[in-house]
Amino acid sequence: MSSFHVLTNPGQQLDIPEVRSIGPADLVDALRLGWRDFWQRPSHLAFLGLIYPLCGAALALWSSGNNSWPLLFPLISGFALVGPFLALPIYEMSRREELGLDTHWRAAFDVFRSPAFASIAAVGVMMLIAFTVWLMVAQFIYESTFGPGSPATLAVFLSELFNTPQGTSLMIWGNLIGLLFAAAVLATMVVSIPLLLDRDVGAAVAIFTSLRVTIRNPLTIALWGIIVAALLVIGVIPLLVGLAVVVPVLGHATWHLYRKAVVPPGGAR
Repeated sequence: MSSFHVLTNPGQQLDIPEVRSIGPADLVDALRLGWRDFWQRPSHLAFLGLIYPLCGAALALWSSGNNSWPLLFPLISGFALVGPFLALPIYEMSRREELGLDTHWRAAFDVFRSPAFASIAAVGVMMLIAFTVWLMVAQFIYESTFGPGSPATLAVFLSELFNTPQGTSLMIWGNLIGLLFAAAVLATMVVSIPLLLDRDVGAAVAIFTSLRVTIRNPLTIALWGIIVAALLVIGVIPLLVGLAVVVPVLGHATWHLYRKAVVPPGGAR
């Protein structure tokens, strides 16, 4: 097990990637490239993107079956907290396209044989923990506002939400605290998993690199977070089906954003 590593790269010397300054034009170009890559193979990426609407539908069914309507929005919105890990096969498609390798959809799942997969899984576990804590906080906010228990139907819950002072308070505090969770995940994960897929630097170095990218480009990364949130909302509106397109496009765009924000070994690419 001497070769096993998670936090850092397996070498004797730490591989600390150099980061670049990026601007809004880079975000636009990353989205353009993401759309281009999706359009080249929409059937493959739509297949991968269906993970999101299917999981979202399952979450909706679960919440309705358990009278957990207050958790429906936190479940769907918080699902984005683990999105960077679930987009892993899409990043792999981008990487393989860049290297001129086979890009058949089955090849995307070769990512699970990556030498850095233990580090990627560790980052994924952190995202899952953040998602779980967010749900616990959301439940606490609801019970602190309305008391224990759940509304019997979605209609009752919506009436409470939009027609009572408690509902207004719930929306304000829920969105503010949710924004804090989203900002923390964005800052630490914006390039973490693409970096690990590209270079086996270890989970700690990947997260540190994401933080450095965010600190160097705070307004640009904040704008990227707004763009991602807006596109996910657009994808959610048509019964989550739009996510089958939005998620693959964002996955590809995230890979290209990583390429713009992190200098590859040996200099500019």
